[in-house]
Amino acid sequence: MSDPTVPIQQSRPPGPSVSCVFICHDADGRILLARRGSGARDEPGTWDTGAGGIEFGETFEEAVSREVREEYVTDALEIETIGVRNVLRSNPATHWVAVIFAVTVDPATVTIGEPHKFDRLNWFTPDALPNPLHSQTAAGLGLFRVWNAGQRRKSVPIE
Repeated sequence: MSDPTVPIQQSRPPGPSVSCVFICHDADGRILLARRGSGARDEPGTWDTGAGGIEFGETFEEAVSREVREEYVTDALEIETIGVRNVLRSNPATHWVAVIFAVTVDPATVTIGEPHKFDRLNWFTPDALPNPLHSQTAAGLGLFRVWNAGQRRKSVPIE
């Protein structure tokens, strides 16, 4: 008989982690992307949106605001949820639930806040993106394009 005070070893990997992916923009349609440097966790040399984990007790908006300050040394002026993705990767094996946000920032205040992760920042229009993109970036940018098209429709005056 097994001892109930001894923890049972899991036979499957732990459940998914939750992350906030944020696509910073300047309200004129340009998107801020960061090139991952040699110290990045994965895919150095690729262009990526911002992302980070949620700390215990944080709301999504608090996590996004904190991560934007850490990565880009600026404040999030507006935060809007634009989608959710289930991200399964094989090398290394990871499982993330990524909540995607559109975040308005002031381009004049943006700078690299984590030089050990990123070596360059730049602004791009959605139809002129750099290469190569991080493997997870295109899906998030697709959600941003749909959201952005809806925002523009909302701002068109009715005659």
